[in-house]
Amino acid sequence: MAAFDRISSGISEMDTALDNIRLGDNVVWRVSDLSEFKLFMEPYIKQAIEDKRNIIYFRFASHEPLLEEKPEIKRIDVPLSHRFETFTVDIHNEIEKAGRDAFYVFDCLSELQAAWATDLMMGNFFRVTCPFLFILDTVAFFPIIRGKHSVQAINKILDTTQLFLDVYSDKKNVYVRPEKVWNRNSDTMFLPHTYNPESGEFRPILDGVKSSRFYQTLGLAQRSAEEQYSDSWDKYFIRVKMLRENGIDITKECSRMCNIMMTRDAKMREMVKKNFTPEDYFAVRDHMVGTGMIGGKSCGMLLARAIIRNKEPDISEVLEPHDSFYVGSDMYYTYIVDNNLWDIRIKQRTEEGYFTLADEFASRIMEGSFSSAMREQFIRIIEYYGQDPYIIRSSSILEDGFGNAFAGKYESVFCANRGSLEERLNEFEHAIKVVYASSMSLSALDYRNRRGLAGRDEQMALLIQRVSGSYYGNYYMPCAAGVGYSYSPYRIMKDTDPTAGMLRLVMGLGTSAVDRTEGSYPRIVNLDMPEKSSYSSSADKHKFSQGKAEVINMTTRELEKMSYEKMEQDIPKYLEKILLEHDTEAESRLREMGRRREVKFISCKGLVANSPLMDQMRRMLHRIQEEYEYPVDTEFTINISENGEYSIDLLQCRPLQVQKGKTGNVVPEDIPEERILLESVGTSMGISKTSSLDLIVYVDPVKYYELPFKDKDLVAKLIGKINWHYRDMDKHMMLIVPGRVGTTSPELGVPTSFADISAYDIICETEESRVGYNPELSYGSHIFQDLVEAEILYTAIFQGEKTKKYSPEKLTSSKDLINEFDYSDVLEGVVHIYDVSDRKCEVYNDVASEHLLITC
Repeated sequence: MAAFDRISSGISEMDTALDNIRLGDNVVWRVSDLSEFKLFMEPYIKQAIEDKRNIIYFRFASHEPLLEEKPEIKRIDVPLSHRFETFTVDIHNEIEKAGRDAFYVFDCLSELQAAWATDLMMGNFFRVTCPFLFILDTVAFFPIIRGKHSVQAINKILDTTQLFLDVYSDKKNVYVRPEKVWNRNSDTMFLPHTYNPESGEFRPILDGVKSSRFYQTLGLAQRSAEEQYSDSWDKYFIRVKMLRENGIDITKECSRMCNIMMTRDAKMREMVKKNFTPEDYFAVRDHMVGTGMIGGKSCGMLLARAIIRNKEPDISEVLEPHDSFYVGSDMYYTYIVDNNLWDIRIKQRTEEGYFTLADEFASRIMEGSFSSAMREQFIRIIEYYGQDPYIIRSSSILEDGFGNAFAGKYESVFCANRGSLEERLNEFEHAIKVVYASSMSLSALDYRNRRGLAGRDEQMALLIQRVSGSYYGNYYMPCAAGVGYSYSPYRIMKDTDPTAGMLRLVMGLGTSAVDRTEGSYPRIVNLDMPEKSSYSSSADKHKFSQGKAEVINMTTRELEKMSYEKMEQDIPKYLEKILLEHDTEAESRLREMGRRREVKFISCKGLVANSPLMDQMRRMLHRIQEEYEYPVDTEFTINISENGEYSIDLLQCRPLQVQKGKTGNVVPEDIPEERILLESVGTSMGISKTSSLDLIVYVDPVKYYELPFKDKDLVAKLIGKINWHYRDMDKHMMLIVPGRVGTTSPELGVPTSFADISAYDIICETEESRVGYNPELSYGSHIFQDLVEAEILYTAIFQGEKTKKYSPEKLTSSKDLINEFDYSDVLEGVVHIYDVSDRKCEVYNDVASEHLLITC
């Protein structure tokens, strides 16, 4: 049939009055009771059966079925879950299967409010479903209940639908007043009409007596169900607050507030409900933009703070009160819907489009715009922070939960918050778009895919935090920051206790604590022996110290990595004593040369020597782990005043992805020496496992060093191509590279991202003194978290007693597959792809004795 063809509604006089229902029409009936909807639905279905239409009834609500089971009607049951995207896509898939010219009845849309706790998402559902039905030349009837929804939600439906009809009734009469009839008009079409279900009469009200009766009925209906000017979400929280103020027990309501706003993770929910007070929930809502979940990062931060408040009051006293804001997860879908991106969103979620459409989707996210209502709320946040800097962080629904940390997968954006209000608003909105678009990054997509999460709802909520710190001249930074772990599966020194926890501590912003930076190392603090270092000489301490601190330059409004020398004139002397240490050996050598000069480096020495502070950090991590019943990973800042008073800002907390072995695998003692490719002790991290290898990718350190700088990135690209070529072929691979993997500096190693090494079973970094490459076991870095979560075994080869044997020359007798890949003309001899599938290459890793053996 042709689009816009007239069809019969089963009520001939209504067809005349409305100039017929047309193919493509979505017809929304706003009623006081579903019995009113049935007065119009039943003739429509009866006529459709007579016309032998393809009739489909979507059943998802808790109310009684709207249609009796009949052979002519196909009923499709769709579970109404809290997952908006799953529900919407399930319905879209059924509509797509039904094809053109189908006739639909939907259960009451008002029931969506119960599942999603907000009117906003009902409007979004209709906004994306109505156009899809329209292009397939269908007809669909939707009921909604009067007075249940906000004006904003109704307006969203009004803007999208073709027909919107208000139904009112009293004991004698049924009235219909068309609110919208798209692309049709007449002198009487939008007048109120009377409808007689028995005779089928459908007549406009033209005389004063009938008109007065209609307005009396209209007035009664509107008084009994006043239209809301706020979302059902807000009305719910207002009601719960009133119950609390009147001394009524709200335990049940607190449970629901947790379920609709905090987290979907069952374990996290249990802990939140145990540790949160009603005022905690109200405080979250008061600092929230929009509706939905606040996401894993926000939930983890708030939960950790509540645990410390409840269990360690002395530590709670030194915690900075947070002043965070949250953009609810529903805003992510709303942004997509409002910018007409839903179609590409759905296509990207398919197996064919999962990777191929990601860049296009991300680009279109960056090109979108926010509604005026959203911008007004953004301005309130900006004005709250004045001109202090803040950071907009990802806080997706799946993030920072048990088993899925998403460490470093999504963006966080620092905002200097300077300039005119319009400039600051543009900066704020751009930051949100960057975080939203980062959900389509290759690393994020690969992570979700590898962990079986590709089909899960991944709504992006946002955590907005003021940057904790102080102004030092033109620069802004905290005194120190870092990451803290309640359990350390990697021992830096033999006599340390992994259960005491550890810190990765830096001066300035904490980004330097989680990212590998050229020539810069954080201070590793074992909390059972905070002052103890694995370096015995001041020269080594200096060599492996933090070379640059990250700060916000408030003049350029940019993040900068700066050496201490460039900041020295702006740093007060008391802080210098806390953060710096003298290289006494270098100073001694200079004196011998007649040059008296202080040689200082960042070591955070005064902080680790502060016993009360270190004890509180240890107890804080231990107490949170105790509540989680699982090791935790935190982010924090430390600020300290001239009189020694300090404060800790707990920014993030999540379950730590650790791999702990008990006895490990037994390493065979009877392996002939000529079969050993690698044997080492004390340089590996990962679970105990025995496996066979199919491929070993080896980057020759000397040849890599000699490679022209412009070609070094080709090595990383080739490693990525190998990774993606074999990732779904069930091949077990080992990667051997010089220096650091994942660095951004080719002179330090191979600059790969985790997405390009995610399919390798073993990552091996090698030391090569001839050309200056050194492994760095960056425990606590994002790439380390990736290796742990992906159960990838990490090992390092040092030129010392820890490496019992290393014979890469053994591999040269294997077939080299380099010529099967791009860049072989440049990289042949630099990179080798050895096929060892026929050589019985076995991997033995004993965690208990820290003993690794690879035979080949």
